[in-house]
Amino acid sequence: MSAAYTPAQAGETEAPVVVDRRTGPQGEVVLRRHGALLQIIANGCFLMDTSDGRSERLLVDAAARALEETGGRGEPHLLIGGLGVGFSLAHAAADPRWGRITVVEREPAVIDWHRGGPLSHLTADALADPRTEIVETDLIRYLDVTSHTWDALCLDIDNGPGWTVDEGNDGLYAPAGLASCARVLRPDGVLAVWSAQPSAEFEGSLRNAGFRQVRTDEVPVARGVPDVVHLALRPGMALPG
Repeated sequence: MSAAYTPAQAGETEAPVVVDRRTGPQGEVVLRRHGALLQIIANGCFLMDTSDGRSERLLVDAAARALEETGGRGEPHLLIGGLGVGFSLAHAAADPRWGRITVVEREPAVIDWHRGGPLSHLTADALADPRTEIVETDLIRYLDVTSHTWDALCLDIDNGPGWTVDEGNDGLYAPAGLASCARVLRPDGVLAVWSAQPSAEFEGSLRNAGFRQVRTDEVPVARGVPDVVHLALRPGMALPG
C-alpha cells in the first residue's frame, strides 16, 4: 500500500489512462496506466502502484526475520492479507524458505488482473508455484471461519490501522479483529502490519490483545516520513471469547 502519490514522484506528466474499470464488492475498482506504471484506484482513492514494491517486500522479510528470532521453523506457512499489485506474493514465492503461501483478496477484478491480465507479468511465476493459493473473499470474514493456521500473517490491505481503505476494515484492528488474527496464528506466530506511519495507539491495542514482543520497524522511503511495519507475536494463551 502507498500513502501518497503524485505524478512528479513517478517522473510522469501525461494523464493516466484507464485500463479496466469494474464494480466490485466494495464499489468501483479501476486499473490505470500512468506512463510505465500501473495503478489501482478504489472508489476514487489511490491505493498502490507498480513503482517500487520495497515496502511490500520488507513486510514479508520482517515477518520472516521475526520468525527466525523465535527459533525458526521448517517451511513456515504464510498468510498475506491483500494481493494488490502482487509484490508481497512474488517476493514470498521467490523465497524457498516459505511453505504454503495463502493470499486473501476480496476484489475479483484484482485477481483477474493477475491471472492473465495486465498485472500477470508481476506474479505469473508466483501463481504457478504449487505453494500458492489465492482465496477470493473478505479477509475479516475469512479469519473468522477458516480452520487453517499459519506461522505468519502479513497485512497490507490499508494505509495503516488508522488510515483504512473503507470503514469496514476498521474492525480488523479492533479487539475482535486482533483476536481473529491471533486465532489463525500458530504458537509464536508473527503478525506483521504495514502502515504509512507509526501508531503508538495500535501498539497499545496489540499489547491489550495479548500480543507479545510488540515493536515497530521503519521502512525507508525515497521522500518523507518512513513507512513502518508493526510486528508482534501471537498471545501465549488463548484470548477470551
